[in-house]
Amino acid sequence: MDLLPDPFRTILAFVVVLGVLVFVHELGHYLAARWRGVHVEAFSIGFGRPLWSWTDRRGTNWRVGWIPLGGYVKLHGQEHPGEAPPEQRARYRRGETFHEKPVGDRAIVVAAGPLANFLLAAVLFAALFGTVGVPRTSTAVGGVVEGSAAERAGLRPGDRVLALDSTPVNRFEELQRYVQARPGVPIEIRVRRGEQELTLRAVPEPAGAAAAPGGARGGIGVLGIRGGAVVYERLGPLEAIWTGAAHTAEITWQTLAGVWQMIAGERGTEELGGPLRIAQLSGQVAEMGWASLVSFIAVLSVNLALINLFPIPLLDGGHLLFYAAEALRGRPLPPRAQEIGLRAGFALLITLFLFATWNDLAQWGVFRWIAGIAG
Repeated sequence: MDLLPDPFRTILAFVVVLGVLVFVHELGHYLAARWRGVHVEAFSIGFGRPLWSWTDRRGTNWRVGWIPLGGYVKLHGQEHPGEAPPEQRARYRRGETFHEKPVGDRAIVVAAGPLANFLLAAVLFAALFGTVGVPRTSTAVGGVVEGSAAERAGLRPGDRVLALDSTPVNRFEELQRYVQARPGVPIEIRVRRGEQELTLRAVPEPAGAAAAPGGARGGIGVLGIRGGAVVYERLGPLEAIWTGAAHTAEITWQTLAGVWQMIAGERGTEELGGPLRIAQLSGQVAEMGWASLVSFIAVLSVNLALINLFPIPLLDGGHLLFYAAEALRGRPLPPRAQEIGLRAGFALLITLFLFATWNDLAQWGVFRWIAGIAG
């Protein structure tokens, strides 16, 4: 992609990123439908007139639309039987329509899309950790704060910390955890400086709200050094799979925490972005290399899964909410209630889309440019 001009690289990267995410999401729905005995009439990546189309021996039409902004899987009998005309109901395949399946089967088919995106993220992270490696901060000292405990102990930039109180450390995070737990406690630091190994003595300074006046111990310990270069540590297959799944869970939690902070007013909503920002970031990340692009796809896959699980009608989470109500009531919600919910969900999604697009345009400076012309 480095050989392409910026606009073409951005467009191509955006199509690749969105295509992978949508394909995996819809593939989850497709495989779950096949598993639960529901016929799939169409599997489409993109909308609009198909650029490519093919019908397999099971009668599923596979197509690629010319508008690459999503996709869909059309399930046989997905519409409510009461909404279908008689001639359409006459063509139903007995035992293969979506609405005649038990509520549990329908929930499985709907939930499979977001679950496929979670799985994609875990697989991509595992592949990166097993090939490129996990980014770790080395114990090399990148910088020493003037007047800090580290400077008084004689630490210098370029020193590599080998052990703390005879406890070996291999990552800067391990060094931080050890020091933070020992405010005001003397620590022996074994370092490598060039070809020499030295043993220094430092007393981490207490910091934080818990630090008490008069030199009392409290808070967290701080040496006053900055971490060195990031190194990549390759993991074995099993460890890469486990770490990939754990990293996916961590990103999921961080995303949910960020959304809650926006709802609670603790975080600005200008971070919300739409397709324009995804396209822009896709081009920028593609310029950084394939590993960065794969990581970007994995993070977006988690976001797509979470968005689809929000309990908003029209999204997968909204359908799951309807199915939960049906399971509790023993019968579906009244058509009128479902219609009101779908209309409210549509209005909410359009509002969010417009708001995200406004943020994207504002970030690009479009409104300042227009104001400058008007002025």
